[in-house]
Amino acid sequence: MESNAVRRQASREPPTGFTTVGIDRRRFLIVLGGTAAYMALRPRLAAARKPPRARPPLQPWTLPDRAPESALETARALIGAAILAPSHWNSQPWRFEVEDTSIRLLADTRRALPVTDPDGRWMMASLGAALENLLVAARAYGLRPTVDYFPFEGAGDVVAQVSWTGGDAPRDRSLFGALPRRRTNRRGYDGRTLFPQNRAQISAQVPESVRLHWIDDRDALRPLADLAYEATKSQVLDARAEAERYGWMRFGDSALERGDGVMVDALEMGGFAHWFAGRYFDPNSWFLRFGAESAAHQARDAIRSGGSLVLLTTPVAGNPQWVVGGQAYERLALKATQLGIAQQPLIVPLEVPRIRDELVRRFDAQGEEPLLLVRLGHAKAPPPSVRRAVALVTSYRTS
Repeated sequence: MESNAVRRQASREPPTGFTTVGIDRRRFLIVLGGTAAYMALRPRLAAARKPPRARPPLQPWTLPDRAPESALETARALIGAAILAPSHWNSQPWRFEVEDTSIRLLADTRRALPVTDPDGRWMMASLGAALENLLVAARAYGLRPTVDYFPFEGAGDVVAQVSWTGGDAPRDRSLFGALPRRRTNRRGYDGRTLFPQNRAQISAQVPESVRLHWIDDRDALRPLADLAYEATKSQVLDARAEAERYGWMRFGDSALERGDGVMVDALEMGGFAHWFAGRYFDPNSWFLRFGAESAAHQARDAIRSGGSLVLLTTPVAGNPQWVVGGQAYERLALKATQLGIAQQPLIVPLEVPRIRDELVRRFDAQGEEPLLLVRLGHAKAPPPSVRRAVALVTSYRTS
């Protein structure tokens, strides 16, 4: 009997090296709350931490240095240059039709952003950027391109038709070399302003139909940074706008699989906004209020770190003007890339009417149509964003 009692007593003692810790109600609630938060955030946290797969250095970020032999391969090379253009949330709202030595550029309205881009100006600007890339490549290949804007009455989705002949001397070779290196750089810049000669070189790329308004004084940039803060916070807290933006965010390998959208890492958010982006920017999440604050701070810091801000304007609103404005922006971006200058188009401040009007006033651009606000400065280049392949956006006609 005594031995059984001893064994029962021994079984209640903890193993060697362990101690028994009592848990009161406060500790229990802390543990329970932490477990609940972890379970709520775990899926997106895992997606944010999962490193993306390496992408092979093939199309679309490499281009043939010289024009291919056949007209068909030349068309593919030109479209390969076109799809390297930037677009709102990397939506890539373009399609191409090839017929002999001509290419039609069409708007893919299935990729429109009707909430944040209700009049389609940034879709048209994206198509203009794609058109300019195509023309830069054509001239660099020694071709002589001609452009017919909106060539078919009643067919508004056909934005431009480009035809070409050979036998011209290569031109735009320096901008062509910048095509695969151009990036939308959302990183913090080092605060250095642009050299006057660099600013003049960039301005020289823009036609007279598009105006550039510059601000690079540090004191003048600070209130503009505050406007960006207000606009960003307002839009993230707008449920419809944020739902549209969230639909183009990509987590883990989803950007590689779909070939579009913006990866969370590319947004350059810091702290919890980066690790918990799936919850912080979900319009249906309680955490959205924190995401709005983080995004607003990032937008303000981005402008404060920049060397210059430039506002691109057109004389009037309209699809043709926005396409030409997109062409002008792309030449600006390519020239900046060639000069080693980082750049980022800032669209959110122009999406909020009150902020847009104040920006126009501060840039002394009253009576003009604002198209793009661009931040310029100096920073390390980010990796390239994903693109859909040429084959996925191109169809072929036979005459």
